[in-house]
Amino acid sequence: MEKVPMTGEGYRALDEELKRLKSIERPTVIAAISEAREHGDLSENAEYHAAKERQGWIEGRIAEIEDKISRAQVIDVTKLSGENIKFGATVTVVDEDTEEEGRYQVVGEHEADVKSGKISLTSPLSRAMMGKEVGDVVEVPTPSGVKAYEILKVEWI
Repeated sequence: MEKVPMTGEGYRALDEELKRLKSIERPTVIAAISEAREHGDLSENAEYHAAKERQGWIEGRIAEIEDKISRAQVIDVTKLSGENIKFGATVTVVDEDTEEEGRYQVVGEHEADVKSGKISLTSPLSRAMMGKEVGDVVEVPTPSGVKAYEILKVEWI
């Protein structure tokens, strides 16, 4: 079984979603199914089919989250240090073509959210930066061609 690396924040978010799905979403959809059954013929009952479909999605998501939590390898980023980029590092880079700066934290796959500056450790940029340090230039293949980024800062926050 492969471990799933994640930050403490990512673990808490998964745990909260799991609790919400089990305590709020699941009972709500069960009540909706029960109510739809009371309306009679299930073969033509759109409410029943929609509720059953929603129930399937909820149960699938619960199973997915429980699997991730059971394999979680929670990493406390504040206890990490070093010059080289690895999981949990917050990295400031500059695009060598546009001189545009970006700041990204390398996180687990389910935590990734580019808009909030969190990129998956499996993303092309993260993979290119792994093991590099300040001053290094990394090249990242993109749909519009290869982009070059210079690493300006590595932080552990």
